[in-house]
Amino acid sequence: MDKGLIAVARRREAWRLQAIRFCDNRRGAAAIEFAIIAAPFIALLLAVVQTTLIMFTQQVLETTAESAGRGIRTGVVQKNGVNQSAFKTQVCGTLPSFMSCKDVMVDVQVANSFDALNSSTPALSYDALGNVTNSWNYKPGNTGDIVIMRVMYQAPVVLGPLGFTLANMKNGRRLLIATSVFKNESV
Repeated sequence: MDKGLIAVARRREAWRLQAIRFCDNRRGAAAIEFAIIAAPFIALLLAVVQTTLIMFTQQVLETTAESAGRGIRTGVVQKNGVNQSAFKTQVCGTLPSFMSCKDVMVDVQVANSFDALNSSTPALSYDALGNVTNSWNYKPGNTGDIVIMRVMYQAPVVLGPLGFTLANMKNGRRLLIATSVFKNESV
C-alpha cells in the first residue's frame, strides 16, 4: 500500500475519533445551553419588570385622582379658591418621589349630564422637542355639577430587547390616565 494513502486513512480515522470524543464531551454544556436561552430569558425578565412598574404607576395615579377629586367633590377646592396651578401642586404632593410633577397633566371639566361626559383619551399635540403642548381645562364646578377629572402622567419607558416597548406617545413615553367622575356636593 502507498504510504500517502495510509497517512490519509490515519488522518481520517483521527478526525473520526476526535469528532466522537467531541460529541461525547459534556464539559461546558450548561454554559452553552444557558447562552442559548439567556437572551430570551433576560428579554422576558425586563418586560415583566417594565410592565410591573407601569401597572404600579397606574395604580398610584388612580389613587391620586381619587384623593384629588374628593377635594373638588366636597367643595373644599372651590371654597379655598384653589386655582389650576395650585391644584396641580396639590395633586403632585400626593405622588411618590419617582414620579416627576413636570410629567403630570390635570384636566377638570363640567358636564351637563353623565351621558354628555367625554371620557375619551385626549388628542395630544407636541412641540418640536416632543413636549406635550395642550392647554388643559380647570372648571371644578358648583353644587350639583357633574365633573370629570383626568390626571394624566407621561411615564418614562425603557425600550426592551427584541423591540418590546410600552410607549404609546410620540415622545417615546407611556400616557397613563386616571379618570374620576362625580357629582359635586354642596360647595
